[in-house]
Amino acid sequence: MLLSGAEIILKVLEEKGVDQIFGLPGGAMLPLYDQLTFSKLKHHLVRHEQGAVHMAEGYARASGKLGVVFVTSGPGATNTVTGLVDAKLDSVPILVISAQVTQTLIGTDGFQEADIVGITLSATKHNDLIRNINDLEEALLKSIDLALTGRQGPVLLDIPKDIMIAKTEYPKITKTETNRLTENKYETCFQKDESQDNFEDAVRALCEAKKPVCYCGGGIISANASQELKKVVEILNLPVTPTLMGLGAISGIDPSNLGMLGMHGTYASNMAVHECDCLLAVGVRFDDRVTNKLDEFAKFAKIIHIDIDPSEINKNKKADWALIGDAKEILANIYEAVIKYQAEFPKPKTDKLASWWEKIREWQKKHPLHYKKDKPLIKPQDVIVEVFNQTKGNAIAVTDVGQHQM
Repeated sequence: MLLSGAEIILKVLEEKGVDQIFGLPGGAMLPLYDQLTFSKLKHHLVRHEQGAVHMAEGYARASGKLGVVFVTSGPGATNTVTGLVDAKLDSVPILVISAQVTQTLIGTDGFQEADIVGITLSATKHNDLIRNINDLEEALLKSIDLALTGRQGPVLLDIPKDIMIAKTEYPKITKTETNRLTENKYETCFQKDESQDNFEDAVRALCEAKKPVCYCGGGIISANASQELKKVVEILNLPVTPTLMGLGAISGIDPSNLGMLGMHGTYASNMAVHECDCLLAVGVRFDDRVTNKLDEFAKFAKIIHIDIDPSEINKNKKADWALIGDAKEILANIYEAVIKYQAEFPKPKTDKLASWWEKIREWQKKHPLHYKKDKPLIKPQDVIVEVFNQTKGNAIAVTDVGQHQM
């Protein structure tokens, strides 16, 4: 079947399960928008391209699906940079398809030409400029896979107007080849060097800890690993402290949840991490809002760091054990290993964590989260509490970034 580049873009997106698009048309993008009228994809028209990327981020976070953005060349593409950086830092899977001037104009400072690939090199997980219509299908498949697998993030494909108009055979790639192109290459491994021992030693340290804490982040959400986390937390009776990105990984009313940690966190969570002897860090990056002085953060603890991205290991904080891979799989392995350990070394009659939990509850009692009610005025906290009560917690709160978020 002979299709244009614009038709191929829409066909690939539909076949990969995309059903929502966020975008703003412009001259170089018109061939794609012309074909969009014949597509099943639902398009959300925005008033600014930055808003389109943020909307795609929100959609991806709430649905777990890929967020897709269409923007035109030049200022349309450059307006996406803030959203791309945000998605990269927060590991949100989005695909931005930007139009580019025709290839004969590239490098001539043509009307609405901008080197968006060069501009977004550090703002994306991957980006590419398509130079040949025959490369388009494979580039789209690889881009979707890159955005969704491993450490998720934003991908940008820059497609010249003449590539959108040109025609070629579709599909060129069989389903078998598609599976090969998009196979998940992120295998679980247990890093080992002079200071980083094996998986069994990490589990043993966790089981034998007298003051353990689980520190979890957005990696739990991305991996859909909440149930696996809860099972590990329950079997080991672990206190849990989520990051801002990890909120929702474990219920806010779960007794094991100490609340967020760090600069805007609770007293109990920060004290628990400071005094813990074993820190299970899952899907986190030890960022400055959480750690403050790195050499003082969890200074008495042996650290087990779980992350799908090897570059995060030892980047900010030295780990004693590095478990690299999908958090869902690794937590499931930890749960099974703990069961075996407890069968071999039965629990003592007295709970070895009783005194640790007693100390934590005392911190919570002395320094709870609170706010002063000021009737008849309605404060943001009042609204959140009322929404929680009326929805039984089944609601999504969306904020800007600032003190009101905290």
